[in-house]
Amino acid sequence: MDLLFLFLLLLLLLMPVSGKLRMKCPLNLDHQDGEKPWSYYRPGDILIGIIISASAITPATLPFNMAPSSQIRFLSYGKLVLLPMVFNIELLKENLQLLHNLTLGYNIHDNYDNTLGTSDALLDMLSTGEANVPNYSCGRKDKLLALVDGTDRESSIQMSTLAGTYKVPQVSDIITSEALSDKSQFPFFHPMFPKEGIQYPAIVQILLHFGWTLIGLFAPDTEKGENFMRTFTPMLVKNRICVVITQRFSTTEHTAFLRDALSQWRQVNVFVHLIEFDSLWDRILPFHSALEGLPGSIEGKVWIMTVASGYLMKKDWRLKHVHSIWSFPFQSWKNDNAFKRYFFVEPEFQAEYFHCSVSKHTFSVKGRRRCTQKALVETQEKTNRMQVKNTGITYSVIKILAHALSAASQPQRRRKKGEERLGAPRLQPWKFHPFLKKRELYNFSLLEMYLDQNGDIAADLAIFSRVVLPKEDPINKRMGSFERQRLTINQDALSQLKLLNKSLPQSKCVKKCLPGFVKQAREGEPVCCYDCIPCPEGTISTQEDTTKCTKCPDDQYPTQNQVQCIPKRITFLSYEEHLSIILISFALLLFLNTGFVLVIFIKYLETPIVKANNRDLSYILLVSLLLCFLSSLFFIGQPRKATCLLRQMVFSIVFSVAVSSVLAKTITVVLAFLASKPGNKVTRWLGKSLANSIILSCSAVQIFICAMWLGVSPPFPDSDLHSQPEEIILQCNEGSVTMFYVVLGYMGFLAAICFTVAFLARNLPGAFNEAKLITFSMLVFCSVWVSFLPTYLSTKGKYMVAVQVFSILVSGAGLLSCIFFPKCYIIILRPDLNTKEHLMTKARE
Repeated sequence: MDLLFLFLLLLLLLMPVSGKLRMKCPLNLDHQDGEKPWSYYRPGDILIGIIISASAITPATLPFNMAPSSQIRFLSYGKLVLLPMVFNIELLKENLQLLHNLTLGYNIHDNYDNTLGTSDALLDMLSTGEANVPNYSCGRKDKLLALVDGTDRESSIQMSTLAGTYKVPQVSDIITSEALSDKSQFPFFHPMFPKEGIQYPAIVQILLHFGWTLIGLFAPDTEKGENFMRTFTPMLVKNRICVVITQRFSTTEHTAFLRDALSQWRQVNVFVHLIEFDSLWDRILPFHSALEGLPGSIEGKVWIMTVASGYLMKKDWRLKHVHSIWSFPFQSWKNDNAFKRYFFVEPEFQAEYFHCSVSKHTFSVKGRRRCTQKALVETQEKTNRMQVKNTGITYSVIKILAHALSAASQPQRRRKKGEERLGAPRLQPWKFHPFLKKRELYNFSLLEMYLDQNGDIAADLAIFSRVVLPKEDPINKRMGSFERQRLTINQDALSQLKLLNKSLPQSKCVKKCLPGFVKQAREGEPVCCYDCIPCPEGTISTQEDTTKCTKCPDDQYPTQNQVQCIPKRITFLSYEEHLSIILISFALLLFLNTGFVLVIFIKYLETPIVKANNRDLSYILLVSLLLCFLSSLFFIGQPRKATCLLRQMVFSIVFSVAVSSVLAKTITVVLAFLASKPGNKVTRWLGKSLANSIILSCSAVQIFICAMWLGVSPPFPDSDLHSQPEEIILQCNEGSVTMFYVVLGYMGFLAAICFTVAFLARNLPGAFNEAKLITFSMLVFCSVWVSFLPTYLSTKGKYMVAVQVFSILVSGAGLLSCIFFPKCYIIILRPDLNTKEHLMTKARE
């Protein structure tokens, strides 16, 4: 039964088409061989497919009676650039014994820079039968091992989508798209060339180097242009470069918007363009037209292109407003004699070594004419018949595949029917995939490439500028290089531009902020538009266009123009200063006067005026005044640990003794008056014991306060770096400011009590009543120290010390002059008043 069923099925297949089917309109495929695309083919143990964009296409009508690949007119003028790949494949076999006796086949296709051509080429390579039907094997036994990609971004994605389904590795030797880096979507894509945007960091560094912070950004109105804007703009913003003109346009778009933008931003002289090879002149024309409509003179504009190579240009009227066009070709090629990377094949070579056969099947939908290699290429002989011409990916991919295939096609021993022999096992595409993942393969490329910090392939770039001259062809200048992410500018090229009167223009909103100034953003304008304001006090800026002023160290201060920090002067109240000399002279004068008064009182110690109001208290007061005047010298000179500890303590204790002596004198006057009244019992309080008790008790309190001060936070030498902008003031830090004011407060408390008692006793009767003299002396003393506080707090540095010294001397001079000078006047000049008879007469009155 099974055999009968198979027989009937075979009979049905062999029967002619039924009448019903014959009534249908058969597909009439028009074979126009002269316009069909070419496919260069050679069988082998290992087959690689190569798709490049070497030619162009022109649109035609789309009739329904033609195969899809025949619906476009293929212009095959670029087919000769495919032939050099054959030479490198032959050289691979002849000069590099890497394939271990395996033959290398190839299938080279031109996609004519078109998606339809790409689909046709892929289907042709993936289909082994007469028709382009993937997975249908009939006839050809060889299968595609790897796919070489020499097309543009869109075609690469298209190829990866289809070839990845069959796990065919795709090797790319062009600048790849960022989208193809996603291994989750394109796991079989292997770039051997840097990805898209390799020039972007170089462009940013160039803009920063020349201070071009105000730029325009142009891109085509395509997906690639959108990706460029989305990727490149944040890089500019991050580096504070302002994009004030953005334009995405096609060649048919009006230039009104562009003209308005150029009119508003006349300062913009640098434009970054995402340009493809076929759109340079189409971009220059609308740009030129937009500039022509602007009034006034127009400065030459700098074009910075994101392409990896440049354009050959001649003198042209459309370059009138272009200063120069910059591009970024890759650095120098490596030398390798094993492969020929430049040549042009003579036309007769094709006819001599290839023959073209058309598909035999009548209804075949193969759209390509396959040119099969007839004989081996005599590489040595034919090399002499080559002329030099660049052929793109010829060298790099073949060499990379050679080393990958060498690793993948190692001879393996296999057993068959009990015998052991060497064989050539078929290498499957998915098994070849791991060998292409080795990242060291990029070293076999033509270019000086390396891996960056992210593990991506990077390459060094040269920077070329085609400078437009008025009446000559543009000249090519190498402006520098971008190696290992570092920019180097050729200063000689810049000097030559100056000689040609073609210095680079400026492209910024405002002029540079000079050193000593800082940028201040203008409200509502881009960050590149700013005002220049002086740096705040105490800060400097040493560079142009700084965004932040730098504070000088504490021991330095800025110069007048705020561009440099210089050391501060060290200052203190030294003995050599005029102010110090005046204070020292005043102190010594008062010391001598006090000593002179003390000598007079000692000499005339038995006279009534000296005896009056307790002679011993007068001696104590004069000695304390001597010490007060001498204590002022502790405040002058460089502060040291000893002087800082002594000066406030000595001053406060000695002055407390002096004020206590004056208080004892005042109390003595009051008690003497009370004792003169009959029946008063205060007589027993009169005497030395009371006066000494007052002095000791009042002074002991001050000594206790000073002891606490030394125990809690004693004074110490210090440097004041901030009070004066240009000086470092050496001073004594009081340690505890509270204790300092407690000492002054206690001294003022004693003076206030003394003044109050003396004021109340000023009119008491009695000979040589000192109450009036003490009242005046305390009035002077209190006035001096009350005015001392605000003056002391309002001054800084060494003048604070001078204020305190001055207060010590003036208050001491007030006590000396008000209490003792009238008595000295009587003792020396009016001795007649200093007698017992006069004292008795005065008492009776």
